[in-house]
Amino acid sequence: MKRLAVIPAREGSKRIKNKNIKNFCGKPIISYALNAAKESGLFDTIHVSTESEEIANIVRDLGFTIDFLRDISLADDITPIIPVLKWVVEKYQSKNIYFDEVVLIMACAPLIDATDLKKASLIMDKNNGAKSVISISSYPAPIEWAFENKNSLLTPVNPGMFKIRSQDLTKKYYDTGAFIFFPVETILSSEGAGDDTGYVGYEIERLKAIDIDDQEDWELAELTMRALLKK
Repeated sequence: MKRLAVIPAREGSKRIKNKNIKNFCGKPIISYALNAAKESGLFDTIHVSTESEEIANIVRDLGFTIDFLRDISLADDITPIIPVLKWVVEKYQSKNIYFDEVVLIMACAPLIDATDLKKASLIMDKNNGAKSVISISSYPAPIEWAFENKNSLLTPVNPGMFKIRSQDLTKKYYDTGAFIFFPVETILSSEGAGDDTGYVGYEIERLKAIDIDDQEDWELAELTMRALLKK
């Protein structure tokens, strides 16, 4: 079984400047994903997909190689991630390098570790590598109780569901934005952004399931990391 880890890290993030290489608890945030991938021992190749020489040089300084830079046409802020993965796989195939699985690891997922990746790989093995495995966590409150806030007035998404106790509702899950294991055939046969069906979930604890999109997320993740390090 040959596995390729791909860590996307384009430049030009808008909500957090230089997000993928910003200092996080003393180190570039991308270093945590790189080290988790390396320490897992799962991967034949760990590839950072970036169009930026600055990011590439930081990755090299961290002790990792970059075999090629991302095509600039895939480095805007509207291109989905699946076409990027497909391009990387095809680029390696053009060099006669082939993989059975492709693992997307997000650069801003510093709270996951090698153990998470190894446990998710066991789920892939259990399914004979035929299904994709995505990191998930449970919502802290039932989504059936959700509101929309329109013109400062709260409107229930599911009117009347507040009457049902949380323990009587089925637990719901969300994509943590940390990692996904794909069979390589899924990537190569994908069109556009791909789809959201056919996944198997690997549940991570909610404490580690912080998807860093804005400054508030960043600060919460740093507080969590410091607390975990003290443990």
